Parts: sequence; C-alpha cells; structure tokens
Amino acid sequence: MRYRGAIGQWSWVLHRLTGLGVVLFVFLHVIDTSWAVFDPEGYVEAIAAYQSPLFTIGEFGLVFAVIYHALNGLRIIVMDFRPDLWKYQQQAAYYVLGGTVIVLMPFFFLMGQDAIAHYTSDPFVLPITDVLAAQLPFLGYFVVGAIAALIVASLQSSLSDNGGGTVQVGKAGSSSEKFWWSFMRISGILIVPLVFGHLAMMHVLQGVFELTAANHQIIGIPQGVPVDVVTLANGINESGTSVEFVAERWGFLWNGIAIWKVYDIALLALVVMHGFNGLRYVLTDYTSDNPLLYRTVTNLCLVGGVALLLVGALALLGTIEPDAIEMAAEATMKLYGGG
Repeated sequence: MRYRGAIGQWSWVLHRLTGLGVVLFVFLHVIDTSWAVFDPEGYVEAIAAYQSPLFTIGEFGLVFAVIYHALNGLRIIVMDFRPDLWKYQQQAAYYVLGGTVIVLMPFFFLMGQDAIAHYTSDPFVLPITDVLAAQLPFLGYFVVGAIAALIVASLQSSLSDNGGGTVQVGKAGSSSEKFWWSFMRISGILIVPLVFGHLAMMHVLQGVFELTAANHQIIGIPQGVPVDVVTLANGINESGTSVEFVAERWGFLWNGIAIWKVYDIALLALVVMHGFNGLRYVLTDYTSDNPLLYRTVTNLCLVGGVALLLVGALALLGTIEPDAIEMAAEATMKLYGGG
C-alpha cells in the first residue's frame, strides 16, 4: 500500500481482490448447487438465503467482480503476448475501468428492477441471523480442509531434506509452472464467454428470485419443448421449488445431449481450476518465507479445488429423483408458510 504505483498498482490489487471474491462465491455456489441432488431441503434453504437483502447486495458485488476480473484478465493476456504494448498499460487499465462501467450498467439496471419488484411485493425474507447461520457449514468445510492441509504440510516438512529451511518457490523454467502460466491465460479466454453467458442467464434474465416461481419459462429451454426428467405427478416446475428448476434445466436434451449439463461441466472445470490456481498464486506470495505455511496453503488450494470438482461432477452426473422434488416441495411449504 506504501508503493503508490498509481493505476497499475491499483489494477493489480483490484484484480486480486475480485479474484478472491469470485473464488469465495464459486466455493459456496458449487457446494450448495450440489445439494439439489444430495440434500434438496438444504438447497431450498440456500436459495431462501440467496433471496435475502444481504445476498442481493453480494450479488451486485459478484457481478462487478466477475466483469472487472474478466476484462482486466484479458488486458493482462494481451500485454503478456504483446510486450511491445506495455507502454500503453496505463491507458489500457483505464479502458478496463471504463469498459467495466459500461458493461455493468445494463446488468445492474435489470438486476435492480428484479430486486425492487421482488422486495416491494412483500416477500418472505429470512432473518439475517438465519442467513448467517446457514453459512456455518461452509466455514466448517474450510476449517476441516485447512486442518487436513496443515497435517499434510507437516508430514511433508518432516520428510523433506530442507524441512527447517526455505522452500523452492516457483523455479524459473519449471515445467509445471510454465504449464500453469499458460493454463491461466488459455482458460481465462475460454471462461469469459461461459461466465458472461451464465451471468446473463442466471443473474439477469432469470435471477435468483425466479427460481421459486411456479410455471415459468426457464431461460435456455425453448417454450413447449419436453424435458427428459423423471415423470413428476405434479408436473415440471409446477410446485415452484428451486430443486425442480435445476431438474428441468439439467434434464433438457438437445439432439440427445444434456446441453446445460455439458455447459455447466465445462464452466465448473475451468473456473475451479483457474480460480484455485489463482488463489495459490496469491497465498504463496505471502507465505514463501515460511515452508510450513507455504506447503499448507498450497495443499489447501489443491484439496479445495479437487473437492469442488468432485462434488460438482457427482452432482452434474447424478439424477434428481421425484422423492427429492417432493422433499423440496415440503421444505418450501414449511419455510415459506405455504406462500
């Protein structure tokens, strides 16, 4: 903070902060979406929390973080492959800020309309204490992962020849670091259209407030097209449960392919690997002088990334059974009081 490197420094800081914000959301989002398959009642409660004012504010922050991080990431990629353009990095940083504002305006306008319409309709809103309490399991997952990472790091240190000394950090020319350097740039390019499409569909055109609306059209599924989901006695999405929404979206087939499952699998793989490797870069920057901490944060990123990929993949490859939707319907009635 004492460096005072003007726009270049603040672009670097903001890129890291927005990246950390996105990783935190991915951690929450992958786990709670998997509950649509593994814990339908928990997913109903998670969506109710997302429909609270606290998460509504957070959603606006998330959209800003994603858009700025994406545009600034593209700036970094261009500069990396065209070093002759670095003399324009200051102008490019201002272009990123301006582009972020321009892109945010329609996003925020539509999201704001949706939020105002929802909150002025006298909806059911979870108390803030319940919303915060619902996040405690995620804190538990993090603590368990951190303890596991610390134990493994301690074993690594005890077995290492230089356990009490320094860590060999990111050797120049390291083949693995070269791979991850390239991966971050290639995946960054591939992620942009996938993430922007997801933001548009799930946060703007059809926001979180509509996940519990009955008999509405799901974005990305043509009107009247049958959905290959288990037959439900109450009809697809008639009960207005978030679990049924997920079942219909993932059950839609296009030429025999579950197109939105494929889309989400690609998004899951790229975002988790990109995000947790970026988290590794950030954390190891501040722990490179402590071998135990360095290994701990490296292991934590590895454990977290692999765990999210596994949980997300199992959910996407799983099936939402009729019993799960019935459980979600009962949980919805109980939570919302039949409203």
